[in-house]
Amino acid sequence: MSLFRKSPKSPQEVSKALKDALTALERSDKKAEKAQEDTSKSLTQIKTMLYGTTDSEPQDIVLAQLAHEFYNTNMLLLLIHNLHRIDFEGKKDVAQIFNNILRRQIGIRSPTVEYICTKPEILFTLMKGYEHQDIALHCGTMLRECARYEALTRIILNSDDFYNFFKYVEVSTFDIASDAFSTFKVMKRYISNPDNLKLMMIMLREKSRNIQFEAFHVFKVFVANPDKPRPILEILLRNQDKLVEFLTRFHTDRSEDEQFNDEKAYLIKQIKELKPLPSDQ
Repeated sequence: MSLFRKSPKSPQEVSKALKDALTALERSDKKAEKAQEDTSKSLTQIKTMLYGTTDSEPQDIVLAQLAHEFYNTNMLLLLIHNLHRIDFEGKKDVAQIFNNILRRQIGIRSPTVEYICTKPEILFTLMKGYEHQDIALHCGTMLRECARYEALTRIILNSDDFYNFFKYVEVSTFDIASDAFSTFKVMKRYISNPDNLKLMMIMLREKSRNIQFEAFHVFKVFVANPDKPRPILEILLRNQDKLVEFLTRFHTDRSEDEQFNDEKAYLIKQIKELKPLPSDQ
């Protein structure tokens, strides 16, 4: 009987089928129902490739080919953009597929993390997912997995969208607010690590002005955090006068950038007002 079985589709074929189905979903025409079915079918096939079955283990070569197709077709972003159009089970499949591919490693490298670093819109789109009730929890699942990686956490903290988390954790829908707070705590772990603060302070003095500017945006989150752990506070206090002097002279030529100058003035004020924690805390 095995002679008459259809051979399984290749990663290239399944990826193309998924992309075609998502494109049809975006058009929202009369074939939308068929596109939903095709999307679900392709997602199920991809999950099987990634996780295997009771009878077969996933194959490394297949996983590598699938990941390569996802990178080449910008599939991760395409899936997130269309998440609200995918049925409920399909949404769960997308989150599982995303997280599995994200965790893929080659030796000490994480190729998907490296890929997302070149496509930060993936992170920004996931963050905005908290604004849509039907996909918020699925986006949160994917975003928390991203926040496990320092390089991705740094991009999140460096983005203007990061400050929306203070709004998301206060929305009236309990599930969404709770999920947003869980994601926020993964990122707080990054800004509670004194080694990360030291790295940002070193990067503030880099020769590249672009690196300095990016480091500034992450450094300000360490300072603005109202619940600074003692090791973070002690580093800032030890360098209090030097930081005030340094920031006063930092990128003074950006005189027309009102937002930057307001943020810099706020940071200087916060650093000047830092006080040690009581010894019993």
